[in-house]
Amino acid sequence: MAAINPIVVEARYYERRGDKYQCDLCPHRCLVAVGKAGRCGARRGLEEFLEAGTYGRVSSLCLDPIEKKPFYHFRPKEKAFSVGSVGCNLTCRHCQNYPISQSSAGRKRTTYVSPPGLASMCRNEKTDIIAFTYNEPTIWPEYIFDVMRADPDLTCVLVTNGFCNEGPLKDLCDVTDAMNIDIKGFTEDFYGRICGGDMWKVLSSAEIVHEEGVHLELTYLLIPGHNDSLGELRRFADWVMDSLSPGVPIHFTRFHPDNEMGDVPWTSPESLENARGIALEAGLENVYIGNIISEGGADTYCPNCGNAVIRRTGYLVDLSGLDGDRCASCRSALNIIR
Repeated sequence: MAAINPIVVEARYYERRGDKYQCDLCPHRCLVAVGKAGRCGARRGLEEFLEAGTYGRVSSLCLDPIEKKPFYHFRPKEKAFSVGSVGCNLTCRHCQNYPISQSSAGRKRTTYVSPPGLASMCRNEKTDIIAFTYNEPTIWPEYIFDVMRADPDLTCVLVTNGFCNEGPLKDLCDVTDAMNIDIKGFTEDFYGRICGGDMWKVLSSAEIVHEEGVHLELTYLLIPGHNDSLGELRRFADWVMDSLSPGVPIHFTRFHPDNEMGDVPWTSPESLENARGIALEAGLENVYIGNIISEGGADTYCPNCGNAVIRRTGYLVDLSGLDGDRCASCRSALNIIR
């Protein structure tokens, strides 16, 4: 049994509709009856109001390299205090964190941590970066807001699926310094069949985050035979160029069999290199391959002179090619926040 929270917190972003609650947090817009939960498992109907049912329920804590999130252009070589809860508003068949992401509040053991308590835990780890990750962070915005209110000088980063309505997402942008959004694939069929979501809503979220001035990086997990066709990857790269910016960092990462997709093979190194080549050919400047050791595939190059400004081998990071946020060779300003 999960720990019982010492407090009950009313959710934001909902309306009462007769004997049910209309949740407006994500595009599912669940109608939640009293005694029931929404699809994410985090919003629960009480007699008086819709509850933020995972508020303060912590399932996972870890001090990680910021590169593990992955963020390659935000505070490189620093540590992030990572925290997760339970639940998710997507149902990805390949999710490697499914024991927590596909578990609703009350079904998975958690520990209640108050917002000031979590902020203090982060500071005690000698870092000011707090990363909401592991499960979907946008389904517990009330807790994120209160943690940041408890210590406004913390640096907040989110690792998210981007499946969030515009109003809540913009509110999260107000307290967030960087987001990494998973682009699960680039067809509506993949999103509906494999993830239980809507691709266009996620793409819209990425565009909103970029417009709001929050540092944005994108992760695209290449799943053999499902979302790795050359045409799909070209359309993805063209969308980033046309709707975001050529400087947005892109992470093509290697799939490993997990959850309901244990019969799908690992992504080949050649497939990852092909994806990177397509994105670079489209004009994107910062394209990486991850979950695999490669020759230069995790390094950052100056788009002006080609100098390797950051070299990475796993989580070993060499910043000697940087001078602040500029290329040490040609002095060009780079899309890197330190």
